[in-house]
Amino acid sequence: MEKQLKSYDVVVVGGGLAGLAAAAFLSFNGKKVALLERGKLGGRAVTLPIKGFNFNFGAHAIYGRDTSILKNFENELKLNIEWKDFNPYKARYDSGEELSHVPSNVRGLFKTKILSSPGKIVFAWEVFKTMLSIDSGVPHQSIGKWLEKQNIGEDVKKMMLTLASSNFFTSEPEQIPSEVFFQYYKRIFTTNKPVAYIGGGWQALINEFVRVIEENDGDIYEKAKVQQIETTKNKVTKIMFGEEQFEADEFVFAIPPKELLKVFKDTEIEDWVSHYAKYKSSNVFVYDIGLSKRVESPFTYIYDRKNQMFITDISYYDETCIPEDGQLLQAVAYLKDEDIGNTEALETYKQQIEALYDKHFSGWRENLAVPRISKNAVVQEIKWNMNQQAMPIYFPDYRNTFFAGDWCQGQGQLSELSFSSAYDVCKLILNK
Repeated sequence: MEKQLKSYDVVVVGGGLAGLAAAAFLSFNGKKVALLERGKLGGRAVTLPIKGFNFNFGAHAIYGRDTSILKNFENELKLNIEWKDFNPYKARYDSGEELSHVPSNVRGLFKTKILSSPGKIVFAWEVFKTMLSIDSGVPHQSIGKWLEKQNIGEDVKKMMLTLASSNFFTSEPEQIPSEVFFQYYKRIFTTNKPVAYIGGGWQALINEFVRVIEENDGDIYEKAKVQQIETTKNKVTKIMFGEEQFEADEFVFAIPPKELLKVFKDTEIEDWVSHYAKYKSSNVFVYDIGLSKRVESPFTYIYDRKNQMFITDISYYDETCIPEDGQLLQAVAYLKDEDIGNTEALETYKQQIEALYDKHFSGWRENLAVPRISKNAVVQEIKWNMNQQAMPIYFPDYRNTFFAGDWCQGQGQLSELSFSSAYDVCKLILNK
């Protein structure tokens, strides 16, 4: 049976956040777009409805939302996003012996107990230098090494690494390249909205991107797993799946490097992608609990500094995720590479999280309606260390082929990296 040929201006492969954002932006700006997704739209950013609770696959937190690229998408595409801003006054660090304010603003900085009085001044000075790019890191030097070379007190060093751990979702923050560290915090320190959630979870944002695509005559194909790619004269010319084939002027691939390696098999791009396909991802242990009745607590965020894990009262910010009188708490622990697949280590994480729930949300066990555990969730496809660098959004020899996702070059971390790489790709295509 002859394959059907469909023609578009742009074909986007991958319906995660990066692919959805790119398809929406390009279709809104007059391009005829097809979006191909092998599974369910959203990728790793999905919302799972279970017994009246809406569990997000990972926290739907946006960092620095007033300066984020998602804010650009919101304004330019007229997205309807219900922002739920994080309350820093209801957040605490747990050192084991005592709770302390999170130094996310001036008030928190001078109330925190985890910095000495001189340390608070030094930390404020480091923040100021980061904002002015006086401190910007050193090429080929990790933030751990950078801190070792500075004449900074131990409490300030620990504070900076604690920040890095919680924002990069890593148990090894000292391995983050110093340039990546300072680029990220230059923006975060200048934001007025350091953390925010999306009302309705990831699904609400996915629905908005889909709305924009469909209103601008874009086509969405689900269960469309790419089986073959044709290239000629350093260009991608066709993509095939099932009995259908697509041709386009431009192609955007918003799928992880390991998947790229499969679809570009036997092409020149396979060699370029193979390096990035060997990278390790950032993985976490997620333990969500849906409660039939709210357990009162003065805090909505607790970070366990010793065990590098945190609890967020998601339902405090987003009431759409729970049935009446319910509560949804999310705990996340950062995994080391050696923890992945290690049954004993993962059981230890589970017990530590339950102990943290017991300590700060006493009564959760009696009101437990739905537990949801993911022992090895990928929170970002690239784990920042000195041996891994973000993948380019294009390779010079293939002028109609682009890449976007949280493993690609851009600004920010986690979902922001997906949005920023997608935005940059769209600008390149529209400026051609």
